[in-house]
Amino acid sequence: MRIATWNVNSVRRRLDHVVRFVEQWQPDVLCLQEIKVSTESFPGLDLAQLGFTHQVVNGQKGYNGVAILSRLPFEDDETRQWCGKDDARHAAVRLKDSLMIHNFYVPAGGDTPDPEANEKFAHKLDFLAEMQDWARNENLAGQKAVIVGDLNVAPLENDVWNHKRLKRSVGHTPLECEQMLAFWQAGQLTDLGRRFFPEPEPLYSWWGYRYAQAFAKNYGWRLDHVLTTPPLAEAVKALSYARETRSWDQPSDHIPVVLDLA
Repeated sequence: MRIATWNVNSVRRRLDHVVRFVEQWQPDVLCLQEIKVSTESFPGLDLAQLGFTHQVVNGQKGYNGVAILSRLPFEDDETRQWCGKDDARHAAVRLKDSLMIHNFYVPAGGDTPDPEANEKFAHKLDFLAEMQDWARNENLAGQKAVIVGDLNVAPLENDVWNHKRLKRSVGHTPLECEQMLAFWQAGQLTDLGRRFFPEPEPLYSWWGYRYAQAFAKNYGWRLDHVLTTPPLAEAVKALSYARETRSWDQPSDHIPVVLDLA
């Protein structure tokens, strides 16, 4: 089984990119974040023509939103609200053999890393704390589960292009990194990015738009993650980063990450 995750940054604007990626990589399951469209207006028929006849969409007009598209049938699916906000940041499905896939879009957190001065940053910290509670309360470690998505934290030193310069920037502050690692610990999650590409190797999935040469100069961050629970340890075969998509015309600022399971 091949599972891909991608913050597509508007699925309607980049539908041709999704088609191109699917044709090249042939995922069985495609998890999208930041679809920026309401559930009712999601281009489900177009994506069904690619073979994704099973879909769960948690959309929001103009902002956020996640979707899980599959060639394989769902035994169950759910969407969940976090921190009491209906802001379309999670969807999950259960496939055959009780395999769970959770797709997250964690809040970005704004520009100021101060929860008292910045409500968006406070929301992000609350969201990460709730994810920890969820992992413990749901006994995530005991399930066959894959957790993917734009988690909006680059937790390790070599997950950003310049640790010393960026450790005071939202997305790489010590507080966020501690919260993210605490979530991984709560679910006994394996960070597959660093399993296949160990530190100190730089590893990135996002290059911002603000600096036009960010991708060319490799000024990147690892914000997109693929995590697995202990029962899937033996099933993980490969992890790939589809960097070529960042050089396409009018690309998403994120690239897909692709997991192969036995």
